[in-house]
Amino acid sequence: MKIAVINAKGGTAKTTSTVNIAHALANLKRKVLIVDLDPQASASLSFGIGRSDLDPSIADVLFDKLPVNKAIRHTGVTGVDILTGSMLLSSFDVTFSSSNGRENKLKLALASAKSYDVTLIDCPPTLSLLPLNALIAADTFLVPVIPQYLALEGLATLTEALECIKNGIGCTTDMLGIVLTQVDRRSKSTGEIIDLIRNHYGDKVFKTEVRINTKLAEAPSYGRTIFQHDFNASGAIQYQALADEIVAKIKEF
Repeated sequence: MKIAVINAKGGTAKTTSTVNIAHALANLKRKVLIVDLDPQASASLSFGIGRSDLDPSIADVLFDKLPVNKAIRHTGVTGVDILTGSMLLSSFDVTFSSSNGRENKLKLALASAKSYDVTLIDCPPTLSLLPLNALIAADTFLVPVIPQYLALEGLATLTEALECIKNGIGCTTDMLGIVLTQVDRRSKSTGEIIDLIRNHYGDKVFKTEVRINTKLAEAPSYGRTIFQHDFNASGAIQYQALADEIVAKIKEF
């Protein structure tokens, strides 16, 4: 199962969710591949991979047709491998804008990476050609959302835009679910916005809410997932619960 983690808005915990869902799925004995499609390579950095050590990356696979098995590396978490990101990805649109089959580059590249139970594709915060490739390559997609007013408006715009894109290219990828992240229940407005999201999107919203958590925020600076940083932190407990939900939804999908 390939899952694109996507939102055109930055700062919604896409990378945090990708990295920690991957580790949580590995805790459930799933073999996971992360594809870091972000030119900032945040998912790669979150595993302690330095900027000088990103090569070979997914960019080498997409631009230079490097066999995908030569770019995949271990993360240090048992059961989780990664295709690292690269600044070269920032030129993907320009390089392939006029190429035939430009929207299928990632799907073709990942075709030989068959030994994984789940592939998580961490998308950049845009709806450009890279996320389009992720949607085409994926079986489904997941949307992290912060329950704030502007994020709520952005979610409506995003879902409409994704439907337009999918219809335009004949893509049948459906949404697996919406993940509420950086939830601060101390604010009354947070609860009101969460209610609006749940009422509108129904069971497409995961039951698990990932609350604001200091340990979760600081873990990437140590090059660790939340499970490596503090297995007992609330962020670890919530991402493990989220992984349980994802596994259940995948079975239904």
